[in-house]
Amino acid sequence: MALTWDRTHDWDGGAWRDRASCRSSDPDLFFPVGTTGSAREQIQAAKVICKACAVTAQCLEFAVMTNQESGIWGGMSEDERRKARARGIDVLVALKPKRRSLVGS
Repeated sequence: MALTWDRTHDWDGGAWRDRASCRSSDPDLFFPVGTTGSAREQIQAAKVICKACAVTAQCLEFAVMTNQESGIWGGMSEDERRKARARGIDVLVALKPKRRSLVGS
């Protein structure tokens, strides 16, 4: 049986990735190995870049909607996204006042 994916949403709509502050950064910075020691410093450095980014909300929306399980996306670590989901917190709703949704645009 072949598995197929029906791509119902174009996540590249609006070219938000082209406007991301991380485009000029080393991608490894956003995918630390572990959560202690130098990885903790790496996470904080990635979040500084995210904080200054104009498309943080779109990035986080992409991560949540496509179930990205690793890396820093939209200023949140994998642990932060996981804990928010476990507590039933919709991180996208928390961003609503300052986000421009990708869905429907």
